[in-house]
Amino acid sequence: MASLSNNLSPAQLSEIVEMALSDHISFGQISDQHNVTPDQVKAIMRAQLKPGSYRAWRKRVRDFGDRREHYK
Repeated sequence: MASLSNNLSPAQLSEIVEMALSDHISFGQISDQHNVTPDQVKAIMRAQLKPGSYRAWRKRVRDFGDRREHYK
């Protein structure tokens, strides 16, 4: 993660976080635009969000993924 953060500007990190928090943007779209894997997006989110916010985001992504065929 440290090397990934060094390769991305603060603006790019902010955009990735904003996109990941959106319910309308998939991990695939983030990957296409910023060339990061879903695991890297999760690592970025873990580093950028407070622990409770990260857990709430992961729960929401998991719950929506269980209910919808194509989500994140």
